[in-house]
Amino acid sequence: MNQTWYIIINPRSGSGKTMSEWIPAEKLLAVCGVQAKSVYTEYKGHATELARRAAEAGYSRILAVGGDGTLHEIFRGIMLFCDAEKVSPSSFYMGVAPIGSGNDWIKMMGVPRDTREVVRLMGKESFGKMDVVRMFHSDGQVSYMANVGGVGFDSHVCERVNWQKEMSKRRNMIYLNGLRHTVLHLKPINIKVIADGKEVFQGPCLSLAIGNGKYSGGGMCQVPGARINDGRIDVMIVPPLPLLTILKEMPKLLSETLDQSDKVIFVRCRELTVLPLDKKSEDIFEVDGEIEGRLPLTVTVGDEQINAIKG
Repeated sequence: MNQTWYIIINPRSGSGKTMSEWIPAEKLLAVCGVQAKSVYTEYKGHATELARRAAEAGYSRILAVGGDGTLHEIFRGIMLFCDAEKVSPSSFYMGVAPIGSGNDWIKMMGVPRDTREVVRLMGKESFGKMDVVRMFHSDGQVSYMANVGGVGFDSHVCERVNWQKEMSKRRNMIYLNGLRHTVLHLKPINIKVIADGKEVFQGPCLSLAIGNGKYSGGGMCQVPGARINDGRIDVMIVPPLPLLTILKEMPKLLSETLDQSDKVIFVRCRELTVLPLDKKSEDIFEVDGEIEGRLPLTVTVGDEQINAIKG
């Protein structure tokens, strides 16, 4: 495998701040002894294509310059190559020089927001491990989750946030705005949840979050117990609640104490299946902030891990 870093730069991340934040870091690559080849994305999903081609060309080290969305795309590209060619993800190294609006994944890996510090970590070969989580769609497609996914409240917040981004509404409160809008408009779905072969929930559900990492939405914490390298996925299930109760529980999302609530169900497992109980409940689900399909959904985590930059 090629030891040169293949750097995939999203020029649209961070409201177009990519180049002003990346150029100072890029000048440090040679100083830190990092060999690199840089390419730029041109459209949504392009980072996945570039990452897969890089893997096919023999690159084993791939860095995203952008946000959580760009990281998700390069992880998907690497894993599409690994699954197609029966190659172990453990032979790959990935990371992100954070410039996007959310930057939640880096919190689990202790990666600083300073892109220059990320280059220094690359030079030091500072890496940790990340579990590989696969999400199997009903139509046979597979998604790969680096951080957090979900359905119901969780997926509709992401849908609203992404709509705001497309409308160039990149304010500091974009995630909280999406949260408030969804609280007022979302209706419960009827689902059955099976964890490691055992039914753990059936009935109306307001939200279900699935965590490899634990942070999403710019610092909110739906799955406080999640660990990115423990070989497990953490699941949060919220049954229908009165609006006042929801508003009272919301501060726990920011204080990382939601697992102390008696209103919420938590499960830890290696395999999860979420089944809609009626046609109307075939709701959208999100993976790392991107809407990628509809229920039913099966999520698995095994013993495979990929190397990731760690602070």
